[in-house]
Amino acid sequence: MRPDVAWVTIAEPKEIVVIVVKRKGVLPGDGPSSGRRLTLAGQVLLLQLAVVAGVLLVVAVISFRQSTAAFTDERGSAMRSVAEYLAGGEVVRTGVDDTTATRTLAPFVERAVALSGATDVLVTDPDGVVIAAAEPSRVGTTVDLGESRVREGRGWSGDVVRDGGRYVTAHAPVLADDGTLVGIAVAEQSYPSWWDRVVDSSSDLALYLGLGALLGGLGTWAVAHLLKRRTRGLGGEEIATLADHRYALLHSIREGVVAVDNAGTVTVMNDAARRLLGVSDDPVGRPISTVGLDPELTALIAGDAEARDAVVLTGDRVLVVNRRAASSRGLGIGSVTTMRDRTDVVEVEQQLSSNLSISDALRAQTHEFANRLHTISGLVELGEYDELASLLGTLTRERAVLDASLREAVQDPAVAALLAAKASQAGEAGLRLRIDESSRLPTLDPDLAADLTTVLGNLVDNALDACRGGAGSEVVVRVGDVDGTIEVVVSDDGPGVPDEIAASIFSRGYSTKPEVLGGRGIGLPLVRLIATRRGGSATLDGSGPGATFHVRLPRVGDAA
Repeated sequence: MRPDVAWVTIAEPKEIVVIVVKRKGVLPGDGPSSGRRLTLAGQVLLLQLAVVAGVLLVVAVISFRQSTAAFTDERGSAMRSVAEYLAGGEVVRTGVDDTTATRTLAPFVERAVALSGATDVLVTDPDGVVIAAAEPSRVGTTVDLGESRVREGRGWSGDVVRDGGRYVTAHAPVLADDGTLVGIAVAEQSYPSWWDRVVDSSSDLALYLGLGALLGGLGTWAVAHLLKRRTRGLGGEEIATLADHRYALLHSIREGVVAVDNAGTVTVMNDAARRLLGVSDDPVGRPISTVGLDPELTALIAGDAEARDAVVLTGDRVLVVNRRAASSRGLGIGSVTTMRDRTDVVEVEQQLSSNLSISDALRAQTHEFANRLHTISGLVELGEYDELASLLGTLTRERAVLDASLREAVQDPAVAALLAAKASQAGEAGLRLRIDESSRLPTLDPDLAADLTTVLGNLVDNALDACRGGAGSEVVVRVGDVDGTIEVVVSDDGPGVPDEIAASIFSRGYSTKPEVLGGRGIGLPLVRLIATRRGGSATLDGSGPGATFHVRLPRVGDAA
């Protein structure tokens, strides 16, 4: 098998579906020349690594800004202390307006710089003209006081931009004894370069960023590894292709497919299943019990037991259902149920079964007549004419009674012929088929007569099968027209229907002889199907000994 082709095979009895999905760009010469495309896990890995790198970059920027803010607070406080210390000195207060102030104050200014580490310390007059400075070149220049309110006798600190540089600056008023402003003390600290700030914080920042990168990388690798396992190493385009093929497969096949998870929630229901089950809206995501299906079908789909070719009657359809548990890597993930519409096939099978039943009845009559002819021939040869006359009289009376009861009770020739054949079949098996005295059936239209013979044939065959082996067992048939509805009652004195399957006998089917074509496995669902199509009903009464089936077929109904 080529490595660039994925084979997915779904097999059911008599049904094989093969999906071929070609992976692009896997073999040399296939797809783009750039080589094999990244898998979905690889794409997610790269994306997550990019996200981690972006997060680390944002953290670095925030850390840098926090370092700058910390420098501003720390050095701003220090510059305020220096300026206030210098402004409060007695020498500065008394010598600021002296003509020798530049020489007198210089030692105090330089000392302040040395103690505080400030970039520059100045003493100016009230107008901002520098009187003394640690940088002599600034003497005589004017300090831009900007938004400072130091002339009002208030201290101030903030950022100042001067000569292309940025400084943390503090101003403090120099006051005479009478409170008059006689000068201003200024302390400045230049901001370090961005590189110096990065280097200063690099030890902690590198540790935090390294830990973040390590944890982020490990987490990203773990997620990508898990995703690779879950996606079987496929790429995003390949997964999309598989999803498209899955959708096309599920919604193009004629067989219905229903999948439920372990909680009984519908995960898949294709168009064919919705059509077969009469579901109008999309049930995916809803519990199967809320979809509105027949309770027996719901129990089959959501149950634990596997089903193989189970016959289910739902609405006016006969479905053949298969259910299997679904698993992934040994873990149960729910079940998949497939269903096929076999309504037409069942009807054809039933017609063949009816023909087979009639053939058996004719064979039984032939066998019975042959036995009687042999008996008559033997009596003639023996000269037992009195015994022969008695036998012929008995046979004549029995046939006359049966024919008279059938002619009186059943006027429809097709139904009468069926019952006569079934009576002979019962007699050959050592059983008795009796027509109830209250039976009255007029001539029916051909369609209704055909449906009625199918119903009667199934019910009588089932009753005879149930009574086989019981000496003297009897099957009673009552058929009549009651207010425009044909009512059929077939009862037997056999073992009856087990209580545990009585509720599902028409939908799931039941047979004591499953190998018989048209037996109870298919026959009883067909009986209910015919009754339902005509707007009637088919029920079982198991309260007494044996079993009694009641069927109602309206003469004017929704005949299919």
